[in-house]
Amino acid sequence: MIGNLSRRERTLVTLAVGVGVLLGGWTLVVEPILEHYRQAAELVPAREQVLAQKRELIGRRAAITAELNTTTARIDKLAERFLTSATPAVAASELQKLVKDMAAQAKTEVRSERILPPAERGEILEIPVEIAVSCEIRQLVDLLAKLDSAPKLLPVQDLKIRVVNVSQPKDLLVTLTVSGFILPTAQGKART
Repeated sequence: MIGNLSRRERTLVTLAVGVGVLLGGWTLVVEPILEHYRQAAELVPAREQVLAQKRELIGRRAAITAELNTTTARIDKLAERFLTSATPAVAASELQKLVKDMAAQAKTEVRSERILPPAERGEILEIPVEIAVSCEIRQLVDLLAKLDSAPKLLPVQDLKIRVVNVSQPKDLLVTLTVSGFILPTAQGKART
């Protein structure tokens, strides 16, 4: 078929095929490579920023390690103030005994006590106990001071104070919710 064409027509066909190959090569090979380089060039500032941040972290490694050790020691010290049992029922019983003993030391009369359902607070478990005591104001202050200075962490979550006799506001009926904390995973970690 090309043999039937004149020399001039063959040159034009060859030239057209060459231009087509050049255009196809440009479109299919060169432009994707150039686009890839453009995208890589756009990413360079972001990658430089990430590299600078990582270098800064590496430079602060000693300070971060020291801060981690300090925080770990602080957490361990605070964990000593948690209740010793890893099961909610036994921890609630321990908390009940602690609060009742403190109430007895403050010379208050325990009217009722109730274990409330535990609540998850991240990795720790909060064990609340509601206790109702009959006392005078000074005894209540003494009880709250004992709870605050206890060797275990015993925050008062709720406090309701009612006067027993309005005409003689000496005796109070106080309902307080005291919480203790446990690490339920501590026993699981010790077993593994």
